[in-house]
Amino acid sequence: MVHNAYDSFQLLTNCPARIDAVESYNSKLFAGCYDGSLRIYSPQSPSSSSELRQDSYVLETTVSGFSKKPIVAMKVLASRELLLSLSESIAFHKLPNLETVAVITKAKGANAYSWDDRRGFLCFSRQKRVCIFKHDGGGGFVEVRDFGVPDTVKSISWCGENICLGIRKEYVILNTANGTLSEVFPSGRVAPPLVTSLPSGELLLGKDNIGVFVDQNGKLLQTERLCWSEAPTAIVIQNPYAIALLPRRVEVRLLRSPYPLIQTVVLQNIRHLVKSNNAVIVGLDSSVHALFPVSIGAQIVQLTASGNFEEALALCKLLPPEESSIRAAKESSIHTRFAHYLFENGSYEEAMEHFLASQVDITHVLSMYPSIILPKTTMIPPPDKMVDISGDETSLSRGSSGFSDDMETSSPRYFMESEGNAALESKKMSHNTLMALIKYLQKKRPGIIEKATSEGTEEVISDAVGKTYGAYDSSKTKKSNKGRGTISLNSGAREMAAILDTALLQALLHTGQSGAAVELLKGVNYCDVKICEEILMKSKSYSALLELFKSNSMHHEALKLLNQLSEESKSNQSQTEMKQIFSPELIIEYLKPLCRTDPMLVLEYSMLVLESCPTQTIDLFLSGNISADLVNSYLKQHAPYMQGRYLELMMAMNETAVSGNLQNEMVQIYLSEVLDLHAALSAQQKWDDKDHPPERKKLLSALENISGYNPQTLLKRLPRDALYEERAVILGKMNQHELALSIYVHKLNAPDLALAYCDRIYESVSFLPSGKPASNIYLTLLQIYLNPKKSAKDFAKRIVALGSFESSDTTKMMESVLSSKVKGGSRSKKVVAIEGAEDMLRAGLSSSTDSGRSDVDAEVEPMEEGNSTVMISEVLDLLSQRWERINGAQALKLLPRETKLQNLLPFLAPLLRNSSEAHRNYSVIKSLRQSENLQVKEELYKHRKGVVQVTSDSMCSLCNKKIGASVFAVYPNGKTLVHFVCFKDSQGMKAVSKTSHGRRR
Repeated sequence: MVHNAYDSFQLLTNCPARIDAVESYNSKLFAGCYDGSLRIYSPQSPSSSSELRQDSYVLETTVSGFSKKPIVAMKVLASRELLLSLSESIAFHKLPNLETVAVITKAKGANAYSWDDRRGFLCFSRQKRVCIFKHDGGGGFVEVRDFGVPDTVKSISWCGENICLGIRKEYVILNTANGTLSEVFPSGRVAPPLVTSLPSGELLLGKDNIGVFVDQNGKLLQTERLCWSEAPTAIVIQNPYAIALLPRRVEVRLLRSPYPLIQTVVLQNIRHLVKSNNAVIVGLDSSVHALFPVSIGAQIVQLTASGNFEEALALCKLLPPEESSIRAAKESSIHTRFAHYLFENGSYEEAMEHFLASQVDITHVLSMYPSIILPKTTMIPPPDKMVDISGDETSLSRGSSGFSDDMETSSPRYFMESEGNAALESKKMSHNTLMALIKYLQKKRPGIIEKATSEGTEEVISDAVGKTYGAYDSSKTKKSNKGRGTISLNSGAREMAAILDTALLQALLHTGQSGAAVELLKGVNYCDVKICEEILMKSKSYSALLELFKSNSMHHEALKLLNQLSEESKSNQSQTEMKQIFSPELIIEYLKPLCRTDPMLVLEYSMLVLESCPTQTIDLFLSGNISADLVNSYLKQHAPYMQGRYLELMMAMNETAVSGNLQNEMVQIYLSEVLDLHAALSAQQKWDDKDHPPERKKLLSALENISGYNPQTLLKRLPRDALYEERAVILGKMNQHELALSIYVHKLNAPDLALAYCDRIYESVSFLPSGKPASNIYLTLLQIYLNPKKSAKDFAKRIVALGSFESSDTTKMMESVLSSKVKGGSRSKKVVAIEGAEDMLRAGLSSSTDSGRSDVDAEVEPMEEGNSTVMISEVLDLLSQRWERINGAQALKLLPRETKLQNLLPFLAPLLRNSSEAHRNYSVIKSLRQSENLQVKEELYKHRKGVVQVTSDSMCSLCNKKIGASVFAVYPNGKTLVHFVCFKDSQGMKAVSKTSHGRRR
């Protein structure tokens, strides 16, 4: 890269004496000659400028005898208006009249010096010594330090508080506080050491033709090195360039890695290189040239036109702060041009980085991808028009020393776009270009999405307070994402977000990143639904399409698609992959988040998978907290075959949370299943009431364990000649225990079931009225065994009273019960008739009208002799098995008089044994209580016999005075004596303290 960073201009020529030193002061030029004279030159054209000018300089005056020997070097100290000159010694002259201010005689023979303008410190080297002087602010200099060094100093420079010395073989850092030397590294073998101070305070140390950067302590700063064409003899720093004096030319290099060569100025016999206030002075034997910097704007134009974009961008940062807006426009233009150049040359990712830096609109970048479909908005430029990226080059190039603005007049080859070139379009849609576009869009996305979201939030707030009523035309809206309402097409941020997300989704699909596309759609996105739906359907990216529908709250479309895919996977068994991905369970997973927001939608589409995934679907209803009544009603209408399954799971999870209505509904469903089974088997004459198929077991379990159903309604549905066990359980729930036991005994001929029923009633007494013994249930069963004929008649009448059958069936029911075979009838006995049998029947009928009253409450009366068949063996078994739960006296009253004691031995023996044992136990307890009473009385008498001896020395424990003849009191320990008055006072104080404490509380 070579461009003109400096303009070379000859200031003077044909100096009569050889020029050994050169310096500038304001617009004047000082030339120190070999004969010791100082020649002062000024511009030929008069001007008030204080800087060097591109003009011919003429001799203004000659100061002869300025120095006795040739002037080696000069330096203008502008802040102090002094001219420092090195000749025989170091002298200071006042500017502009050149009056001698000071001469440092100790500097005689000095060969190098360095000035610290900030502190006013001068250091110079003489032979193997380094001296430091300080300017006292007036006209004098004071010596500060004098140090010895190991060899002659060739180059010297301040570095902060210390001094860097280039001696013959190496570089060292001299600590001015204590004089210690720290080695840096060896100097070059060919060229002498050269120390150059940088504006940042760092140092550039020369090692032959290589420049090494170190900090003020001599530590290497970076691995890169500045390489010159040859070993320089002098270096001048003028940011951002380093200018070096080489034997036959001057080189200009950029002070930024990789330190490229910028410009070469070829001049013969160059002796000096000096930095001026606005230029670099180049001194020859008899002439002086100046390198005037070209304006930054003109350099940027040159670099951009030649394709050196990186250097142009680096120069943009040097534009003055007052031109910040121009600099931003310039940088954006260069970045854009550079991006196009890189894109056309295959560096796609780097191109996108520069597009990012240029802040160019994303529509400009997307216009380079014609195959990507974008939403139709006003923000996308026509494809045949390229966005103007020239920026403000005109304003930057004006006043740039006559350089033409090539950037404005020329259009580089890489900006031309041929729409008909199929190869170019294929290149633009290649994998690498799309990957670069994806990274670009992903980096741009957060800021654009944030703006779009905040814009939507502001609209929602404005609508809420009524400030934007009627502000948007309904014809210019589109569906929003994730319930954002409607988006105005005039919304810039959201339009841009829609363009970005739509393009990003397509790029991801073209590069095979379907997973990333799904993740994009899962989050907040502004993808255009119509375009993306069409593309996703074509590419068969169904997972991404589902997320697109979901993110736009298009749940009906998503669920229809899921159902379609599920059906297709079932019909085509070879597509195992599709079957695995799009199974019916996905519909359930999709519906889960919608349970709270749209339960009707959940119910509607759950019917699609209810048959194939019944358990998961019902779990969906349960976990989604959808109203159980709503689900039950919907299932009853659309899927009655699943209603019972749902209610079963509801009961299994939490029975108390299920309403009585649903419990009754479930039992009714079970009963309907059993009735259907009964009708089918009865038609085939295969029904057996003793059989218990799964349907009956489930019904019996529900009848026994569920308490929320209506037993009277169920009782009316039972057939008269079947399902006796179910009828018994229902009657038990109505507290009609005598009727239930009659069914177990007379219809089912199952004494074991009757006994088990009595055990359940006895062990669960919570339903019984308070004050009634639970053992009455066994006496009721005993009565049924002892008088089966009477109990059968009573059963038929009370069943009619309960409304279980129509009145026309009453006669048949009684005949059925009376004709039933009674177990143990071969041992029929005369039994005592129950007194007041008619009253008992009326009591049973009246109690049947209230299902909450138990027929066990009836008082057991003695039986009189009558004509009835007695189930004596069942009676004896009952008495022997449950003797501890039956009232023995009442049971004996009910037994027939002819009952033999020998048969009652299994009942009476443990009963009497238990009674005798209880009597003994109570007698022992009584004796123990009496003994304990006597012991307490003895203890009381003992305490009452206590003796207290009061002497003349006895003291009151409260007031510490003698008791004397006063009335006294004794504490329970029998030793503590107090005055009775003191005791009363102490008790009064305790009472008062307790009262006050209670009030405080």
